[in-house]
Amino acid sequence: MTPRASTGPPIAILVDYDGTIALTDVTDTVMAEHVPAIWEEAAARYDAGLMGSRRLMEWEISLIEADPAKLLATAAAQPHDPGFVPLVRRAEAAGIPVEVVSDGFGYYIGPAMAALGIPEVRVATARTTFVGRKPQIEFPNGHPACFVCGTCKRSRVEAYQAEGRLVVFIGDGESDRYAAGYADVVFAKRSLVPICVAAGWPFRRWTELAEVDAWLAETIDAWEADPSSLMARRRAAPFCGPEVWGEGRFDPPGS
Repeated sequence: MTPRASTGPPIAILVDYDGTIALTDVTDTVMAEHVPAIWEEAAARYDAGLMGSRRLMEWEISLIEADPAKLLATAAAQPHDPGFVPLVRRAEAAGIPVEVVSDGFGYYIGPAMAALGIPEVRVATARTTFVGRKPQIEFPNGHPACFVCGTCKRSRVEAYQAEGRLVVFIGDGESDRYAAGYADVVFAKRSLVPICVAAGWPFRRWTELAEVDAWLAETIDAWEADPSSLMARRRAAPFCGPEVWGEGRFDPPGS
């Protein structure tokens, strides 16, 4: 990946969507409103770390038969953290890339960014398309040799680290495990907190994205006064993926 020109500190910000930018889990909300409750048992297995997200989403998609416009309307009705747009604007002004990294259905994120007035924000997620009332899902941002996740958030972290950037990751749940384990700075809430605690990963608690925006403002100011103030990169040994699990897995070990 070619390094981007930057006027500010060499940082990249990766942000989960469901439960982080959106205040609800939009994929689960779509399923709850448009699909019988039989999907919930499999979703609980995923939340417990017993099932891969790619396998879960492929199964969930197979259950959906609905008007795409209604599915999009359900997604569009979900509220967003009001601190996200100011965070993006501050980062953009400093030449810091922001990318949404989502392990959900994905079709609603581009429209959401446009509705928020920030269509330029990069998005890495699944590709869901519709043929009549039946959706189909593909995983263009998945790992080529590991199929546990639909979107390989670890790969997105490592791509920006390869540019020489300090990677900040913001998330809230199980789908963020494999980004939090590699990112240099982690903002965690909800179920991502005990995941980080159990693994011994350093993290910062957050409730609203305005807190992250305030941290970014302080970090930019400190860097402008002294570029050496930027914290050191974290060196994380592989704990997931084909190097650890072998190639071709669809579910985490122990599932």
